[in-house]
Amino acid sequence: MIELRELTKRYGPAVAVDNLSFRVEPGHVTGFLGPNGAGKSTTMRAILGLDAPTSGEALINGRRYAAIERPLHHVGALLDAAAVHGGRRAFDHLHCLARSNGIGKARVRTVLDRVGLASVAGKRIGGFSLGMRQRLGIAAALLGDPGILLFDEPGNGLDPEGIRWIRDLMRSLAGEGRTVLVSSHLMSEMELTADHIVVIGRGRLIAEASVPELAERFRRDVLVRTPDDAELARLLRTAGATVTRQTDGSLAAQGLDAAAIGDIALRHHIAVHELTPRSDSLEDAYLKLTDDSTEYRAGRTTS
Repeated sequence: MIELRELTKRYGPAVAVDNLSFRVEPGHVTGFLGPNGAGKSTTMRAILGLDAPTSGEALINGRRYAAIERPLHHVGALLDAAAVHGGRRAFDHLHCLARSNGIGKARVRTVLDRVGLASVAGKRIGGFSLGMRQRLGIAAALLGDPGILLFDEPGNGLDPEGIRWIRDLMRSLAGEGRTVLVSSHLMSEMELTADHIVVIGRGRLIAEASVPELAERFRRDVLVRTPDDAELARLLRTAGATVTRQTDGSLAAQGLDAAAIGDIALRHHIAVHELTPRSDSLEDAYLKLTDDSTEYRAGRTTS
């Protein structure tokens, strides 16, 4: 697992990460969210030993990254897809990384094929699009078949097919029991991909929860469709719910959960055609959580 223990990172008077503690467990995709400047990239760099903590610890399976022998076999990471030598061919770039950790050419070919770059293995990286560089970076992260993976904005530059591919890849890696930490600003993708969410702002932990827990925290109402809407609305109000009739004839009930509403309908022999708990989207929940932590805001657009 990945574990942060009261991690703090200062750059002079500026505090990038402030007493941050959380765990990233295996078998899940953990979405790492926060506004620009929240400290996400700094945290990932600290986990990988690229930035030394001012205080606290960032541990991988109980050890600092620098203490891990042949780390590519344990940890794979994509932090910056542009951090490659443009004059190198894709295969040669990966082969150099592989040799440093005792990994053979066959594995290089395997990961190039897995990310869809086998046909351009002999081409120079300088001619690659951003999406192709992202795929190459993901191939580098997979080289050692590691149990822990970190991705910083892996969807950058990918087309719709590529975004679906990286989503499926991350979920399949977690399904194999690996630990997957993904930083992203694409809330719609995180809603489809992540099992667990960690939200930070101004370097501090704001929220840590499973996606179902977050949905429950930001539950709005229960949508009810029934042919006997007037009677069910009356019964729900008697039970303490606030009921609002929607324009399409359905009911939006607050104050009772779906199970309680279903039980009331059953006791009074009322048919129910739909009973759907509704929560804020991950994007709406995220914006509410980070409202006080957003440093860079655009002005309101006026017509």
